[in-house]
Amino acid sequence: MKLRVLYFASLKDRAGTSGEEVEMPPGTDVDGLWTILAQRHPRLAELAMRPATACDMSFAQGNRSLDGVTEVAFLPPMSGG
Repeated sequence: MKLRVLYFASLKDRAGTSGEEVEMPPGTDVDGLWTILAQRHPRLAELAMRPATACDMSFAQGNRSLDGVTEVAFLPPMSGG
């Protein structure tokens, strides 16, 4: 399955791109995708934990299957006040 992966803010800097197309085997979940991306972009692997993730514009947990998903976005931690 082919996914569009988007990186925002500091994650864009770490990955060196704002987005990319990724081919994944069926049954891959969010955590599995993140593992592959962290191997592809070593600066992502430096993060203490996987950032917030949205699948087709809905927040998703790490065990969320990517079957049927077309777009995955990774969002860095945000602060505000």
